[in-house]
Amino acid sequence: YQMAKSDAASLRNDYTSRTENDVIDQKDVAQDVPAILALEDAAAIPKGTIDPVYEAKARVLNHAIQDIGMGWYQWQLFIVVGFGWVNDNMWPIVTSLILTPITNEFLPSRPPLLSLAQNIGLLAGAMFWGFGCDIFGRKWGFNLTLGITAVFGMIAAGSPNFAAIGTFAALWSFGVGGNLPVDSSVFLEFLPGSHQYLLTVLSVDWAFAQVVATLVAWPLLGNLTCQEGVVCHRSANMGWRYFVIAMGGISLLEFFIRFALFTVYESPKYLMGKGRDEDAVRIVHEVAKRNGKTSDLTIEDLQACDPLGQGTQNTSAAALKRNLEKVNLTHVRAVFQGRKLAFSTSMIMAIWGLIGLGFPLYNAFLPYIQATRGHQFGDGSTYITYRNSLIIAVLGVPGALLGGVLVEIPRFGRKGSLALSTILTGVFLYASTTAKTSDALLGWNCAYNFFANIMYAVLYAYTPEIFPTKDRGTGNALTASTNRIFGIMAPIIAMFANLETAAPVYTSGALFIAAGLMAIVLPFEPQGKASL
Repeated sequence: YQMAKSDAASLRNDYTSRTENDVIDQKDVAQDVPAILALEDAAAIPKGTIDPVYEAKARVLNHAIQDIGMGWYQWQLFIVVGFGWVNDNMWPIVTSLILTPITNEFLPSRPPLLSLAQNIGLLAGAMFWGFGCDIFGRKWGFNLTLGITAVFGMIAAGSPNFAAIGTFAALWSFGVGGNLPVDSSVFLEFLPGSHQYLLTVLSVDWAFAQVVATLVAWPLLGNLTCQEGVVCHRSANMGWRYFVIAMGGISLLEFFIRFALFTVYESPKYLMGKGRDEDAVRIVHEVAKRNGKTSDLTIEDLQACDPLGQGTQNTSAAALKRNLEKVNLTHVRAVFQGRKLAFSTSMIMAIWGLIGLGFPLYNAFLPYIQATRGHQFGDGSTYITYRNSLIIAVLGVPGALLGGVLVEIPRFGRKGSLALSTILTGVFLYASTTAKTSDALLGWNCAYNFFANIMYAVLYAYTPEIFPTKDRGTGNALTASTNRIFGIMAPIIAMFANLETAAPVYTSGALFIAAGLMAIVLPFEPQGKASL
């Protein structure tokens, strides 16, 4: 044990010193990493971890999933996990689309409070479901997040006043906020390492959600909504109520498919953490069977990780402790270790924060801007507004697909794609203020959404690649939290801005351009290289 531990430490120290100035080449990884992992496996887990037995068993399960490979179960999971990406974008779009008709009907003194309620719900949901899935399991959270979203979304249609719709927006967002933390955990824990790129491909679902939302909004909000400048009664403004019912119905259908038509297995690592090793082994074999394969994993393989018979710490408190360990100061310090990594982490957090502020600040008031500008151009009807929103949304889908191509261009890669798409997103926002006709405004907004979807596709891929594997969860948590917190700031700023001017557009454009310039100086380019 001590010899293996010493050899592993020596080899890793040498390996780390060669990565001090850059991410190491692929050929070096192929040569050194297996040796390091083999020695570290022989040395078990270094002293000082919360639960070394849990960590050792987790490695065994990871190897078993990799041996099974990508099969029918994972491809089915890929489809139903995509529902989480759909809802993550669809419901914030819903909030932005119903803002104008709700404002016309309820005449609130501060309309952006609706967006504020939504973002508070998203932050609370991300925190609750992210930590909770390690306590009560991934399976329940995987299904309940969609169920909660669907129920409160449909109930919101009966809101009698602005306070009620704000409350229900926070409640449905509580479900929405848990989609990505839970769904990504479920997907990755059944996904072999050779196919983890599929997490990036899921961004297509995120773009597709905007198309679905605006496609449904076109006939409902376009024909059953009060026009600007008239006394608005509930009977003449039922479009937004039918709209949230329709969106809730989509989420309810997705919930039914997940719950009734697809058997999602509990995560083997979660079961093992609860001391249910037999169930963990059984699930691995069930997945292998569904894929038409067999697995060599046995209960003895897991028991071998616990030669002293101490057992895994399997209480809920221990599970919570393990989860909190991912974001404790040790791991936080690790993503800021050394000037280069500290600079990289700080910059990517700042980029996520600026985008988290700029995107909702602009997107939440896009229908308002279109309607008021369209009115000046002589075609400001609600029908035209949402027809244009649909056209804009459709342009986002090829943008997301193009992002996956751009990141593989030699000497351009992730950094070039991220910087260019983010700067152009801001540039086209500024360009939209120069529109003299309705068609020109539509064209600028189409270009904005196209490049914004490239930006998000690249950002979702680049962020986890720059963090070491052992600290990747903490790095992702820091960037996601920064994004949500700045998202809460957006409606607060909007409440004190003059929405009858282009102020939200100018502010958002500046934030995107600043984020793009920051991307240029990011120190790491993961293209063609492997991160530790």
